[in-house]
Amino acid sequence: MAKQTLKRTIGLFEATLYGIGIILGAGIYALVGAGAATAGSALWLSFLIGAIIAACTGLSYAELASLYPKEAAEYVYTKHAFGKAWLSFMVQWTMVFVTTVSAGVVALGFAGYWSFLFGGSLLLIAFLLLFAMSLLNLLGMKDSARYNDLSSFLEVSGLVGVVVLGAYFIGKTGVVPHLSVSASPFGWGGVMAATTVVYFAFIGFENLVNISEEVKEPRKTIPKALLWSLAISTVIYILVSVAAVSLVGWERLAQSKAPLAEAVEQAIPGSSWVLAVIALFATSNTVLILLIVASRLLYGLASNKALPSFFGFVGARGTPPYAIGSVFLLSSAALFAGGIRDLAHLVDLGIFSVYIFINAAVIALRYREPLAKREFRSPFTVGKLPLLALLGIALNVGMLWFFEPRIFAYGAGLLAAGMVIYALFARWGGMKGKRGRIKR
Repeated sequence: MAKQTLKRTIGLFEATLYGIGIILGAGIYALVGAGAATAGSALWLSFLIGAIIAACTGLSYAELASLYPKEAAEYVYTKHAFGKAWLSFMVQWTMVFVTTVSAGVVALGFAGYWSFLFGGSLLLIAFLLLFAMSLLNLLGMKDSARYNDLSSFLEVSGLVGVVVLGAYFIGKTGVVPHLSVSASPFGWGGVMAATTVVYFAFIGFENLVNISEEVKEPRKTIPKALLWSLAISTVIYILVSVAAVSLVGWERLAQSKAPLAEAVEQAIPGSSWVLAVIALFATSNTVLILLIVASRLLYGLASNKALPSFFGFVGARGTPPYAIGSVFLLSSAALFAGGIRDLAHLVDLGIFSVYIFINAAVIALRYREPLAKREFRSPFTVGKLPLLALLGIALNVGMLWFFEPRIFAYGAGLLAAGMVIYALFARWGGMKGKRGRIKR
């Protein structure tokens, strides 16, 4: 009996929308206020700094994706670059954790907007969303992509609406925005502290590479989709942050549980429910994509014999049910693990750490495999050395200095858990098991 394989059904347009959908989620809708608390009216600068960090690493991901268009991308990249199975597992384990916890965080964001409209228990609403999106994940990529297309259109429309209202009502709401760094209540320190929070809004662009085996012509499509989705999202983020500050001022944003809804309400009284409904689509869409990506990470680890083979089992619908079920349980557990701000910081700490190794992998492979076919190369190279990858390492290392010690303690616990899992399952690679391939 032939093995089930993933279907290649995703083109450039859908892949770009996929990237936009996972980037434009709970971060911009829920964390604008948290960022404004330290950056003040200079919030836009925090998003710009985050975009620069993301761009350097995004170019590295694009080059690596053109070399190795595989699931469990970070595992594959670091395995080829450094040849250390344990290191590759730890990098991928961090990505699994980051993605599953992010799904839980975003589900809580969804629950907040749902409660704003209809009331109800935040934890119960978030749990039910994770369950529903996991079922949709089981249906297959094509059905999931249709929901993503609709949600991406609505969430971008909502953010564009905030920008338009901000441009029209600027100076008419009694708020006079001051957008320089001097407007930040804590100066540059406040701007950088806000970057560690709002960078959560950029997380997701790298996950495009983890659906490579379901994309048509992935060596060409993935790099283009990655860069397009990151560029479009960055422009929207900066414009939205300026518009929101212009409408209500950073002080009110910092105190609001639904900052963008409050900004819209300031411009058009009685209209906040529209933005809240759009936020439901935005956050639910992000949860769906995070669950898809996390399950593909587990599938990829099983395919690379780094986890037991049942994680790589593919059902009749061409999706990995055991991986999907495991991700559902892990993301549900994250709902009870702490506040949204601490979880966002922990996610960002993990992602910055992974980005350091991704940029280092680009540099290592330029020297280890200089003749390998690359459909895309990170620009600005001196000899074989990619300067933007080097800059990406420096920027991501620099961001680590702005986290509190307790966040590092949580991260150490995460690494310890990963090492235990690796020690338990490292030898399972020699076990026989049926591993299918996901349908494209």
